[in-house]
Amino acid sequence: MTIQQIEYVLAVADSRSINSASKTLFISQSRLSGAIRDLEQEIGVTIFERTNRGIRVTPDGEEFLGYARQVRDQFLLMEDRYLRTEKRRSRFSVSMQHYTFAVQAFIRTVRACGADHYEFAVYETRTGEVISNVNTLKSELGILYLNDFNRSVLTKLFKDCGIEFIPLFDCPISVYLWREHPLADRSEVSIEQLAPYPCISFDQGEDNSFYFAEEVMSTYHYRQIIRVSDRATILNMMVGLGGYTLCSGIICEELNGDLYRAVPLRTEEKMTIGYIKKKQVPLSSIAEKYLEELKVFI
Repeated sequence: MTIQQIEYVLAVADSRSINSASKTLFISQSRLSGAIRDLEQEIGVTIFERTNRGIRVTPDGEEFLGYARQVRDQFLLMEDRYLRTEKRRSRFSVSMQHYTFAVQAFIRTVRACGADHYEFAVYETRTGEVISNVNTLKSELGILYLNDFNRSVLTKLFKDCGIEFIPLFDCPISVYLWREHPLADRSEVSIEQLAPYPCISFDQGEDNSFYFAEEVMSTYHYRQIIRVSDRATILNMMVGLGGYTLCSGIICEELNGDLYRAVPLRTEEKMTIGYIKKKQVPLSSIAEKYLEELKVFI
């Protein structure tokens, strides 16, 4: 097994395509396929399954990729430290559910970092991908929530992946609305008052389980529900259709402006927002800085 083979495997995993990875690596598809096949034979593990729709990572492959990213990252650190004469490149990646405050904390971290050579990544994505990215070390941190409903299921998943959840804060549930919505000026609203309006929910793709929902009360029978894939669309649905979504109540006017309101929902239910990381993997100084910015912003 060589560092080059590890780089090849990670390139294919990131692009989910032999063709795309070969172009990125500037090698032929046959050479890339042969290198991966040799590696799979050497370690006795099938990393990728070839399907009509492209490449799929196997469960054993996901585990291998987690170790491979650690090896690659450690190699790059050594290369930066001992082989490169230019200033060392700072690296940091975070995945998150659709939280504006988590994006703002990332922005502040980048501003405060002061590095002129860096490679940062932020993934605002589905719950399953947040967990997967941390599991494979594609991201150092993942930001998501637990509550009484999803806690046992997600905690077991974290344990199986060697991930730990560290709580940041507890918060009540709020309703996120356009400021011109008929309920936007209320001191609080009930779920019954929301019935005439469409609930907007983030689609979770193949992991579209109630336990992976980004919104609490995922099992409630809403009269009208619209599933979307991104935060910009959810904001458009609020304005265009008078829709709403359920959230932590922490809004960021710096990024979204003052067009939206968070109104407390009349419920005893709470949510715990926190971060996940791989167990026994120490956080980088940039990750620590990001958590500081997150706590200050909250």
